[in-house]
Amino acid sequence: MSASAPSGTPRRADAQLNRERILTAARVLVREPGELKLNAVAKACGIGQGTLYRHFPTREDLLVEVYRQEVDDLVAAAPRLLARHQPADALAAWFDRVAAYARVKRDVFAAVEAATWRDLAAHSLGPIGEAVELLLAAGRAAGTIRADAEVRDVIVLISWLSRLDDAELDARGPRLLAILIDGLRASRP
Repeated sequence: MSASAPSGTPRRADAQLNRERILTAARVLVREPGELKLNAVAKACGIGQGTLYRHFPTREDLLVEVYRQEVDDLVAAAPRLLARHQPADALAAWFDRVAAYARVKRDVFAAVEAATWRDLAAHSLGPIGEAVELLLAAGRAAGTIRADAEVRDVIVLISWLSRLDDAELDARGPRLLAILIDGLRASRP
């Protein structure tokens, strides 16, 4: 997908730094309204367009890597949240992150062709499902999440987030996620 050093060949330190700067800028800019422009990314991180194109020959290559990082960050957040919060609260905090992820997912998937979409979906569904199961299992063990709540239930219910435009996601997202959390909570005896 994205241009990179051949497998096993480390990048020069300056090249690695430039790649990280490009991705950091792109991850910020992809959250802004409108289409991600490569010249805006290059300008935001203070590099030339040639440097950007050496790392990411196409806009789609850059968006794919932004998406992969978003998925990885979302998955990594689950155990960190469980370490700091009770399971149901950790799940609610994780859902807040899902809303931000959904915005990026919607924009990336709109820009990337179908073959790439299939590869991205395979990358995200497994790890995200594992993160959801980690959160649900902790809640079930603590008695705060319904015993019958399954990963697929949660994936289906949160999938709508990436279909909302920004205004509706901002207006409805927090309330709808709160309703979902309330529905996942174990009933009190």
